[in-house]
Amino acid sequence: MTNLTLLLQSKQLPRPANPQAAAIGLERWIEAADRTDDPVLAGFARTVAADPAACGLLEGLFGNSPFLTDCLLKDIGFARLLFQDGVDLGFAAALAQCDVAGESDDMKALMKGLRTAKRQAALSIALADITGQWTLEQVTQGLSALAERSLQVTADHLLRALAKQGRLPLANRDNPSEGSGLVILGMGKLGARELNYSSDIDLIVFYDDELPLYADMESLRQPMVRLTQDMVKIIEERTVDGYVFRTDLRLRPDPGATPVAVSVAAAESYYTSVGQNWERAAMIKARPVAGDIEAGQRFLAHIAPYIWRKHLDFAAIQDIHSIKRQIAAHKGGRTIAVLGHNIKLGRGGIREIEFFAQTQQLIWGGRNAELRISDTCGTLDALVHAGRITETVAEEMKTAYRFLRQVEHRLQMIDDAQTQTLPKDEAGIERLAAFLDYPDGAAFRHDLLHHLQTVETHYSELFEESPSLTVTGEQTRGNLVFTGGESDPDTLETLAEMGYGNPERVASLVRGWHHGRYRATRSERARQILTELMPLLLETLSRAASPDTAFLRFDQFLSRLPSGVQLFSMFQANPKLLEAMAQVMGGAPFLAEQLSRRPGLLESLLTEPDVAALQSTGSLQRDLDHALGLAKDYQDVLDIVRRWNNDRRFLIGLQILSGKLDADAAGPLLTRVAETAIRALLPHVEAEFARQHGMPPGPDGEMGGITGGIVVVALGKLGGGEMTIGSDLDLVFLYDAPIDAMSDGPRPLPAVQYYARLGQRLISAITAQTGEGDVYPVDMRLRPSGKTGPIASSLESFAKYYAESAWTWEFMALTRARPVAGPEALLEKAGGTIQHILTRKRDPATLLADVADMRARIAKEKPGTILWDVKMGRGGLVDVEFIAQYLQLRHAADDPSVLDQNTTAAFEKLVEAGHLAPESGAALIAATRLWRRLQGLLRIAVGDAAFEEETATVDQKQALLRAGSAVDFDGLKQNILATAETALACYRALIDDPAAALPNKSQQEKTR
Repeated sequence: MTNLTLLLQSKQLPRPANPQAAAIGLERWIEAADRTDDPVLAGFARTVAADPAACGLLEGLFGNSPFLTDCLLKDIGFARLLFQDGVDLGFAAALAQCDVAGESDDMKALMKGLRTAKRQAALSIALADITGQWTLEQVTQGLSALAERSLQVTADHLLRALAKQGRLPLANRDNPSEGSGLVILGMGKLGARELNYSSDIDLIVFYDDELPLYADMESLRQPMVRLTQDMVKIIEERTVDGYVFRTDLRLRPDPGATPVAVSVAAAESYYTSVGQNWERAAMIKARPVAGDIEAGQRFLAHIAPYIWRKHLDFAAIQDIHSIKRQIAAHKGGRTIAVLGHNIKLGRGGIREIEFFAQTQQLIWGGRNAELRISDTCGTLDALVHAGRITETVAEEMKTAYRFLRQVEHRLQMIDDAQTQTLPKDEAGIERLAAFLDYPDGAAFRHDLLHHLQTVETHYSELFEESPSLTVTGEQTRGNLVFTGGESDPDTLETLAEMGYGNPERVASLVRGWHHGRYRATRSERARQILTELMPLLLETLSRAASPDTAFLRFDQFLSRLPSGVQLFSMFQANPKLLEAMAQVMGGAPFLAEQLSRRPGLLESLLTEPDVAALQSTGSLQRDLDHALGLAKDYQDVLDIVRRWNNDRRFLIGLQILSGKLDADAAGPLLTRVAETAIRALLPHVEAEFARQHGMPPGPDGEMGGITGGIVVVALGKLGGGEMTIGSDLDLVFLYDAPIDAMSDGPRPLPAVQYYARLGQRLISAITAQTGEGDVYPVDMRLRPSGKTGPIASSLESFAKYYAESAWTWEFMALTRARPVAGPEALLEKAGGTIQHILTRKRDPATLLADVADMRARIAKEKPGTILWDVKMGRGGLVDVEFIAQYLQLRHAADDPSVLDQNTTAAFEKLVEAGHLAPESGAALIAATRLWRRLQGLLRIAVGDAAFEEETATVDQKQALLRAGSAVDFDGLKQNILATAETALACYRALIDDPAAALPNKSQQEKTR
C-alpha cells in the first residue's frame, strides 16, 4: 500500500497528540468500512488501516483533529480517491462537485451539493497542508477558489430562478451572471486570496440598475436584495450536511442604514463623498469574486481615485493604529506570550504584518501603482522594490507570516473553529506542537516567540505608543492644558521652561486652535488628534533655536490650511516629519511660505533624497517619466510635473537648510531638476499644440523630422548650472524653418506664428498656476530685441541679430547660453550657432570699455552692500561674473576652449589657457563659490527680501555660519569683506584699470 499517491507525495506526517483519540479513530474507520455496501471499498479501508505508513497518516489525523476525523469517516469513498489519486485531483474533484450542484434548479439540492464539496475540499486542503505538499499560498488560494466557485454557482442559480419567475431579464441565459450587473466583491482575505482554514467570507453586493438590460424595470432593488439574502442562506445556513462558509456583509456602505445589496450609483456616491479611511483600507483587498466580473472591475476602476489618492494620506494611519491599540488593550495582546496568545490580534501577530504592509500601501500607493496589490507577501515584495523597506525586513515578515498562518490553520483544523488563540495550558501547547510536527512544545515555543518578536520589532518602527498629554524629556515637566478662556498658570510655566519667550501668546493661540478658529481645526476629529499631538508639537517646536518664531510661523501655516486631520495624523505617525517642519519654521521663512501655499510639500519631508539620483539626468528623467505614466490628460501632465518639481526643489532646500548640502553644490542639482521638468513638458506641449495646428515645420518646409520643432536655450543661472531655490528661468526659443513654411494641421500656421504660439504655450505650461502651483517663473527678456522681440526666433534671424544688432551685454549673457530641450539635431545646430557667435573676432578696446561702463552704470543704479547683498555688492557675484564673461569674449575667437556656461568652470579654463593668472583664478573661484553658497542659503532663509542681521533668527545665523565655514558671526563677516576686497581688486586689475587707460573710451552707438 505504500505505493499510494498520497503517501508517495507526502513530505511530513504529524504524530498523534492524543494516542487514545487516534486508536478510537482507527476503530471507527474499520466500523465505517464494515457498514459500507461496497466490498471493494471496505477492503481498501481495512488494508489502509493495516499498512504502517497509511495507518500513521490516519493516526496523525485522528489523534489531532476531531473535525478531520469526521470528514474522513463520513466519506470513506472520497478518502480512497485521496489516497489513490492524491490531493490535487481530490481538490479538483471537490470543485467539480460545486459545478454539478449548480446544475440543479432545486435550492435544497444545491445546498447539499455545495456542502459535500466543502467537506471534500476541506479534507483535500488539510491533507495537502499537513503532509507538506502545498505551500501556504496554495492552501489559501485553494480555500479562496472554493469560496469563489460556490458563490458563482449560487449567483447563477439565483439569477436563473429570478428569470424563471419573470422578475429579472437575463443578458445570457447560458451564463446568467454575464452582463447582469450583479457585483459580488470579496473583501479582506477572500479578496486577497488569503482565506484561512475556517474563515468566514466578507462580501459586498452591488447591482448596476442603469444597464440598458433593466431599462423597462421599475426597480431592481427588491429582486437583488432577495437574491443576496438567498445567497447568504445557501452559503452559510447550517444543515445536517454542515455549511459552506460563514458570511459577513457588514463592510458595505453604511450597513446600519442600507439594504444588503446597494446600487452601484449609490455606492460610488458614498465612497467619493463620505467614505471613511477604514473603508479605503478595506477596498485595497476588494476583488470581484462572483456575479458579473466585468461590472465589478468597472466599479473598482471607477472608485480607484478614492482608494489611491495622489497625495500621501496619513489620516488613515491614525484610524488603523487606533484599532490596533484597542485590539491590544482588549484582546489580551499587550505582551508577547505563548499561553492564550492571539496569534492574529496579539503583539507580533498576523494583523501587525498586514497593517505593516497595508498602511504603507495607503501612504505610497497613490503615487506608486506597483503597490496596488492585495496579497500580503506580494505587497511586502512590492515595498522592497519601491525602496520603502529592506529586503531583509520583507523576508523576515514573510517568513513570520507564513509560520503564523500555518499555526492558525492547525488551530482551526482541530474543530473547524474560527480561532487564532493558542491553548491556555502547557498540555494544549504540546498537542498543537505535535500537530505542527514539532518534537515537543519547547521547540515550537522557541520558533513562535522568535517570529512574534521579529514582527513586533518591525511593526514598532512604524507605530509607537500614543503620546500622553504630559511633556517628558530629561526632566518631567508639567501638563499642557488649553481648555477654558484663560491661560492655565502651570501651562504657562511649562511653556517658559520649554524655552518660549512669550508663553501667554503661545497659550492663547493654541486655545484658538482648540476653539476651531481656523478651518483646519473646525472638525471634531481634527481637534481630538490635535489634543493628543500637542505635547509633541510644542516640544518639537521648542527645540528650534527661536521657539517663538517657529511657533508663529507654524500658526501662520495652520491658518492657511483648508483642513487639519490629515496634517495632524501625519505628525502623529511621523515625529521626524514634525522635527523637519520645526526646522523649516525656525530658519527658513521662504520654505515656510512654500509650505503654507502648498501643504502637499510636507510629503517630501518624509523621503531622504537620493543625491546620486539627483545628480543623474537619466535617473531624474526616468523618475519623472514613471510619474507621468499615470497621467490621463494634459492637465494631469501639468500637475504631475509641478508636484514632481516642487517636491525635489523643496527637498534640496531642506538639505541646504540642515547643512547636509551646501548651496553651491545644490546649484547643479536644482539645474538638473529644472531641465528635466522642461524636457518632460515640451513634448506634451508640442503634442497638444499639434492637435490643432499640425506638426512643426522644419528646414525645407518638411513637417516634424529630425530638425523640426523648437529648441529651448537656457541662459542665466539655468544656463550656468548655478540655480538657487528661488531662481527663475531665463529662456530663449529657437527653431529652424523657412519663413514661408506652413504646418499641416486642421488649422495650419506659418512658421513664424506657429513657433511664437508654441513658445507661448510652453511658457504657460511652466508658469501657469494649477492646484499644484507653478513650475518656475520665466524671464524671456534675454531674447533678441528683449521685450519687443518675437517669442521664438529662427536660427537665421538669431544669428543675424547677433551679427548686426546685439549690444555687448547681450554677448556677455550669451556666454551662459546652453540648449537644454528639443530635437537632438536642432540642439546641436543651435549650440553650433551660439558657438559661432561667441568665437567671432571683436575689438578688444571696445569690449573692455563697454564692460567697464556697464558695470559702472549698474553700480550707480543698483548699489549694494556686500553685507548682505552678495550679488550687487562690490566684489560680489556681478563683479566675478563680469570678469569671467569679459575674458571669455576677449579670448574665445583665438581659443574657443575657454568657453563654459558655468562661472567657476570658465575661470578654470581661462587659467589653464594662460589668460588668467593662477592666483587670481583661485581667488575668483573661491569668491564665486562663497557667494553662491551664501546667496543660495539667503534665498531659502529670506527669499527676495533683504537679510537683516539685527532681526535674523539664531537658526538663520547658524546656517550662514555653516555656509561660510566660519566659527562665529563676526568671523563670517570678516571673511565676506576680505573675499569681496580680493575679488574687487581682481576686477579693477582686469577691467577697470585697463579701461581707464584707454586713449579714447569707446561708446556703443548701436540701437536695438
